[in-house]
Amino acid sequence: QVQLVESGGGLMQAGGSLRLSCAASGRTLSNYAMAWFRQVPGKEREFVATISWSGSSTYYTDSVKGRFTISRDNAKNTVYLQMNSLKPEDTAVYYCAARFGTWEGAISPNRNVYNFWGQGTQVTVSP
Repeated sequence: QVQLVESGGGLMQAGGSLRLSCAASGRTLSNYAMAWFRQVPGKEREFVATISWSGSSTYYTDSVKGRFTISRDNAKNTVYLQMNSLKPEDTAVYYCAARFGTWEGAISPNRNVYNFWGQGTQVTVSP
């Protein structure tokens, strides 16, 4: 089992920055591809970004490319999402997710392939 805990959310004005963290316990994250998803009330949880076990491969949804950066520190068992140039439409609950896999192709935008999820952290961006 992998326990994931997100932190770093909050209220920010448009144009500002936030860095989300996802700390893992129970297993070493170096064996897992990791991802960030987000969800607003009444909508499906949507993919934001993913990173391979090594950190060598990343993939982003189009709406955050050039603004968000996913990274990881396997020694600290933590994954990050640096969010810059925030927009009101980035407002959501952000979740991190883990998928067991030590191959670069384990990254995926499909939420159904991820085995473990955190409880989420709220990000609110005001106009």
